[in-house]
Amino acid sequence: MSEQTLGSERIYDGKVVHLRVDRIRLDNGHEAKREIVEHNGAVAMVPVDGEGRIVLVRQFRTAAGKALLEVPAGTLDNGEKPELAVQRELQEEIGYRAARIRRLAGFYTAPGYSTEFIHVYLCEGLSESRLDADEDEQIEVERYTLAEALALVADGRICDAKSIVGLLALAREQRA
Repeated sequence: MSEQTLGSERIYDGKVVHLRVDRIRLDNGHEAKREIVEHNGAVAMVPVDGEGRIVLVRQFRTAAGKALLEVPAGTLDNGEKPELAVQRELQEEIGYRAARIRRLAGFYTAPGYSTEFIHVYLCEGLSESRLDADEDEQIEVERYTLAEALALVADGRICDAKSIVGLLALAREQRA
């Protein structure tokens, strides 16, 4: 199963995303258009402190229209390796570096229209190390046990995909 790209038109170039419209041909010969949001990809971290608590961030998300409780995350710089982005984002968002990072999962956020792929990592052995936060972010740091975080997922107070994937992947590992 495949689609042949017959042409592509870039219609928007932004700081975080780019938008293009592809004209494609299906295997059955029909032609269609695909609107594609191009994104460099991102990393999401499940940082666990020395007391076994998960470090989460609360920040206002304009698209959602409210503050969300999430695992720390950030966009990959062009060509950046995910493991390097993990350390940079941890330092910017929660003020720590991780002695140990390990991949938990990875997923496309919305493959029907976006190229964004999020790499999810467990981060342990945290030590203080702060980088300046992005100027356009206001972040509050909160800590929860895994059981508390899973309860927040269950009752809808944690409702973004990267956080749910990361927390469930960690829970799966701890039960194995």
